Amino acid sequence: MFVDKNIDKLDWKKTDYMMPVIAQNYLSGEILMHGYMNKKALLYTIKKKLLTFFSRTKKRLWTKGELSKNFLHVISISLDCDHDTILVLVKSIGNTCHLNRISCFNYSFFSYLFLYKLDNIIEYKKHDTLENSYTKKLYSSGTARIAQKVGEEAIETVLAALEKDSINLINEASDLIFHLLVLLHNRNLCFNDIIKNLKNRMKN
Repeated sequence: MFVDKNIDKLDWKKTDYMMPVIAQNYLSGEILMHGYMNKKALLYTIKKKLLTFFSRTKKRLWTKGELSKNFLHVISISLDCDHDTILVLVKSIGNTCHLNRISCFNYSFFSYLFLYKLDNIIEYKKHDTLENSYTKKLYSSGTARIAQKVGEEAIETVLAALEKDSINLINEASDLIFHLLVLLHNRNLCFNDIIKNLKNRMKN
């Protein structure tokens, strides 16, 4: 877990000793919720690596997920430039909102989040014993068959590109990405592993 080196510079007096906190999914970038911390809540969060607020209604420390078990596991804690707001990047388990939504904020579904959500759905279907979908059948067919499907979709994508058929190219590329994600999860990998690798390549 990363903790900002300037954590001791938080301007508690400015915020009346109740620091605003924004929780953000470390993979998708989605804003999950907003709350407040006092000093004890911050120290407890750092110690337990579970996002913990000070509940102004309950008048006590409150760990997100203590009842629902939908904990927010802390990846990093950083400050804004004025040292009066905390940003916590988290790995979320289940829905964050008490209304059974991923986020407490009711905003439009951003396109850039879709691939992350699709990746999660594909991972979920892998472990769902009651699932009888095409995705589950793919998993059951084994690595060789899934890899074969990726190869077939790759060839169809190339052919669509050579035919200069944009609509068909979009369809085939969509099939390719879907089957590639299934293959990754079949090998206990995920889309984020690809992102990490691409980020490392950018550094070189």
